[in-house]
Amino acid sequence: MARISSVRDPALPAELRPLFAAFAEGDGGFENQARVLAHSPAVFRHAYGMVLALREAGTLPRRLIEIVVVATSAANRCKYCVGHHAPVLEAEGLARETVERILERDVPGLDPVERLVRDYALLVNERPWGIADKVFDELRRHFNERQIVELTARVGLCALFNRLNDALQIEPEPGIIIDRDSPHQGR
Repeated sequence: MARISSVRDPALPAELRPLFAAFAEGDGGFENQARVLAHSPAVFRHAYGMVLALREAGTLPRRLIEIVVVATSAANRCKYCVGHHAPVLEAEGLARETVERILERDVPGLDPVERLVRDYALLVNERPWGIADKVFDELRRHFNERQIVELTARVGLCALFNRLNDALQIEPEPGIIIDRDSPHQGR
């Protein structure tokens, strides 16, 4: 059970109600999370607002974004986010085995750019102070600076949601499958 109550009738300003609908009722289905974060309109506005802005104006393919989200969430052991995003990554064409083994060094099914994105996400998440210049040299071979900033922001934003979900013990919505036997999701 979540540590913070679920807001049944979100006390959000009128201008945030469409954002609530997009995340709680839309294609994301993040209702439990949205109802907890709705306690703070500022957190709600800025966290979900950034996700929405990046969806609308971002320059990265969704498959790469989902690799970032699943790898970051798996590294942080956030069952909520892995449960929501693993099926999206599979829908983007990655095999279930690849998704389940996303943290393994030699994970099958990722091309070199996808592996670079996965590795970069893990570095940003785990030790952003120690990323070698050669990693950025490789990123620049495939991405422009805007895209590198967006990749980095996606990792940070995902890590924020991972921490909110876990600290507040936000439970996955009905129908979200949590593989309790998976080593990257267990606690």
